[in-house]
Amino acid sequence: MKDRIYVCHTYYHVYVACLKELNLPEEDRGKASLVLSTMSNDFGDLKNRAEKCGLFEAVYMFEEKEDVNFPEVMKYHTDRGNLLLNMLARIKYTKLLGKVQENYVPVDFKQYRDIYVFCDSDPIGYYLSYRKIRYHALEDGLDCISTYDTARYDNRGHFKLKAFLASLNLIFIQNGWAKYCLDMEVNDISVLPFPCPKYKEKPRRELAEGLDEAGKDILVHLFIADMDEIQKKLEAGGPDKILLLTEPLCELDVRERIFRDCIRQYGKIDGEDPVVLIKPHPRDVLDYCKVFPEYIVLDGKFPMEVLNYIPGLRFRRVISVFTVVHAIRFAEEIVYLGEDFMDRYEQPELHRQNELI
Repeated sequence: MKDRIYVCHTYYHVYVACLKELNLPEEDRGKASLVLSTMSNDFGDLKNRAEKCGLFEAVYMFEEKEDVNFPEVMKYHTDRGNLLLNMLARIKYTKLLGKVQENYVPVDFKQYRDIYVFCDSDPIGYYLSYRKIRYHALEDGLDCISTYDTARYDNRGHFKLKAFLASLNLIFIQNGWAKYCLDMEVNDISVLPFPCPKYKEKPRRELAEGLDEAGKDILVHLFIADMDEIQKKLEAGGPDKILLLTEPLCELDVRERIFRDCIRQYGKIDGEDPVVLIKPHPRDVLDYCKVFPEYIVLDGKFPMEVLNYIPGLRFRRVISVFTVVHAIRFAEEIVYLGEDFMDRYEQPELHRQNELI
């Protein structure tokens, strides 16, 4: 049996996997495997750097496939207007979606003692449940369930019945409700509005504080391909710098307006115009270099938490709409805008999901 394997769908997932490995005794490192799913993220050349960083014995790419790729699966994904008929169809959908992943899964998960899955709502969760393989689930993003409990939102209406069916492995529900999910690791249980018996608290801050200087250096060079270029951009201008964290919000034209408004409202320090840097979200496809040529745009392909580990880096202000900013240690002031701000740009029900449960 092999020790551990992590299934990651985003750069942030890989970051947390690395934190967990770097908090192990040195003699236990380098024994884990890493799986990078290409379903919703372009990891670029991260695989090559991950293979060389010393934390993983093997790194695999996973061509995970969404349900829309399989007509035989999607025919069971329609509303039949009746709870019983819908549940019968969902039972078939659950098994089929797991089964069709078999040709794409790159490893034999049964060879591993511990399997850690970020975002088990993706087909990997269905696959592991189909194969009756037990795994540990991990929170998709920092405290993300506090604003969007996908398990309850996706299954609103008769949730207790659906949770019971999931406990029998007849249907699948993510985030700690699946039969073969052993537990669900979250950052802070106290901020989650709805309980789940499998929630297990493991604060990310504890993991970050457990890093030594060598571990921080590993993270910086793993996630930042061209450190010299990043360093030049970070050192540009004077000491007063503002960092804007983007996210894949709304349509592109609305997204541009959102972040222009962010800079217009919060882009001055003591009445002066500081240097503005933009850190695109890894899944944000807006061309910020083109639409914001007057500002410095950083590479989007790394989690913003890595900026914590660049020596001497400080921003006067960091601006975020929905990105949870608890982990930021490189800012004197943090502006978190949240739901009230987004109400100006789209219908509230599109971002106030927990209020609809």
